Amino acid sequence: MSNSNNPAVTLSDDERQRCEVWTRVMGYHRPVTSFNPGKRSEHTERRHFVEHAMETAPLCSSASAA
Repeated sequence: MSNSNNPAVTLSDDERQRCEVWTRVMGYHRPVTSFNPGKRSEHTERRHFVEHAMETAPLCSSASAA
């Protein structure tokens, strides 16, 4: 599929819609915009957890135990 017929879309800042970011804090979700400056700073410094796929190798082999 080619996008050569479609020109690139460019928007000015006043045409953009602000994205609201929510995060889980102490068991419930809150928008980051409601945080105080210290909590907002802490949120920007967070490292996000990335879960890697688990290998499917067996933990032990019952055939070799016999």
